[in-house]
Amino acid sequence: MLEPVIINDAGFANKAKIILSPNFDSRPNKFNVSLIVIHNISLPPGIYGGNNIFDLFTNKLNPDDHEYFRSIANLKVSSHFLIRRDGSLFQFVSCLERAWHAGESSWNQINNCNDFSIGIELEGSDYDAFEAKQYDCLNELIESLIKEYPIKDIKGHSDIAPSRKTDPGPYFEWSKIKTYFNQLPNKD
Repeated sequence: MLEPVIINDAGFANKAKIILSPNFDSRPNKFNVSLIVIHNISLPPGIYGGNNIFDLFTNKLNPDDHEYFRSIANLKVSSHFLIRRDGSLFQFVSCLERAWHAGESSWNQINNCNDFSIGIELEGSDYDAFEAKQYDCLNELIESLIKEYPIKDIKGHSDIAPSRKTDPGPYFEWSKIKTYFNQLPNKD
């Protein structure tokens, strides 16, 4: 049997490759993590693989490498997790810290979703289906996060910032996690 994803007391997943981002700060309340936010990302848009996502989250993206990078190279952004097309898991920020993934956002009439959410990026776009291996990894990660934190909801970036964002996009199959999420114990 494969080893499950376990989130340790420092907020890191045992099965994730750790690439630390400097783009985080302290949460107002480290134990009030109640929301998971699903994103999609590809750099340049629609191109998968390579190190550009890692470079963005670690402030190493070279604006001369692609025309699109000129507009985003100076952003200070991160996410807690990234799931690549092959299902491999990466972590940039401890779950106990506030990653800068949501931007201006609101859920259930509470602003600043970064304060109380965990951001999960899926390598993908609004124009392509996600891979089965990504859903497998995502479900395993969600299960471990729900066991560790009082997660009450899973939403897309588009749900918490509808005027600005469209991700995870129309090809994300919510049914593949919604049913699973509703079957988990202790979600209240």
